[in-house]
Amino acid sequence: MTSSDSQTPSGPVLQLLATGLQFWIRSQCEAVESLELQLHGSALQLLRGQLEGVTLMARRVVYDGLQFELVELRSDPLRLKLGRLVRAQSLTLDHPFGIRGRVAFTAAGLTRSLNKPRWRELSDLLGEQLLGLGPLVELRIARDTLILAARAMGENRLMELETRPVAVDGRVEIHAVDSELRASLPMDPNIRITTASLEGGMLQLQGEARVQP
Repeated sequence: MTSSDSQTPSGPVLQLLATGLQFWIRSQCEAVESLELQLHGSALQLLRGQLEGVTLMARRVVYDGLQFELVELRSDPLRLKLGRLVRAQSLTLDHPFGIRGRVAFTAAGLTRSLNKPRWRELSDLLGEQLLGLGPLVELRIARDTLILAARAMGENRLMELETRPVAVDGRVEIHAVDSELRASLPMDPNIRITTASLEGGMLQLQGEARVQP
């Protein structure tokens, strides 16, 4: 795994803070190929343990078993405990904060994620509700459709269904293109999805979330 971290702030405290934030973000993930951070705020705010926000862009992230191709986020203002960081201890974020942005998944990344034990229940749910059998064995993106595929026991041929993702009341629903079939994805109550689309050969979700450190 390679990495190419970068920070735009200058000055020792800002550099130290950016390094601490990068370490904290990486500690929350199973893998991060590249990560870029931009800190927003003044030196005086930092001395008070405050930051106007952080802009993040990361590629090929694995979080909670899900493989993200792209993550772009902007946080709300943060409250920090800089004393620990100055003493070479880990950065502490002890207050909840909001984030907004978008994430993107490739079909191959989704397939690998849904084949892991952590997400097998979701794979079974989608397969059974939309195809009548599960688990899903493959997902593909073709133009503006998300194709779900599963294989019945003893059969070589895949059963496939063309679908589209839709954001409904803060959740993601998968709608069959040629029927009334649909499945609602279970969501973390701290996450609200505002837009779901297929663009650039990827499933893209935009929304907001509440982070509980």
